[in-house]
Amino acid sequence: MTTVHDCKIVKLSQMTTSKQGSLTPIYNGEHIPFDIARVYYLYDVPGGATRGGHAHKELQQLIVAAMGAFSVILDDGHERKTVVLNRAYLGLYIPRMIWRELADFSSGGICLVLASLPYDENDYVYAYDLFLRYKQNGYPFS
Repeated sequence: MTTVHDCKIVKLSQMTTSKQGSLTPIYNGEHIPFDIARVYYLYDVPGGATRGGHAHKELQQLIVAAMGAFSVILDDGHERKTVVLNRAYLGLYIPRMIWRELADFSSGGICLVLASLPYDENDYVYAYDLFLRYKQNGYPFS
């Protein structure tokens, strides 16, 4: 069963020149342990708002602060951990069945998410009590 210790900061490639700025490429399966099936980003998040508040049954993600900063609160049902993302060349890998919330967005903050699966409403666990039951008793997915 996955834990918050399975969530890892991934240092991505960073190419920088003094006259042209920086570029960070991400390749399927090379920088992260899954092929990218979907990319989306969150922006214009109002101050004080929290995003996320769910877990995924199968989906894995890499979350990057493409601009600005925000916090990712991770929860495995036994332990909580908060990770601050504030560099565009650092990503947070989150395996399946980890509860996540995004908070403390800086002004202009942009959260880039690389996902292992296309969107599927059935992959989401929105109720925290159900998440805890799945984590404690095993869950009927594989």
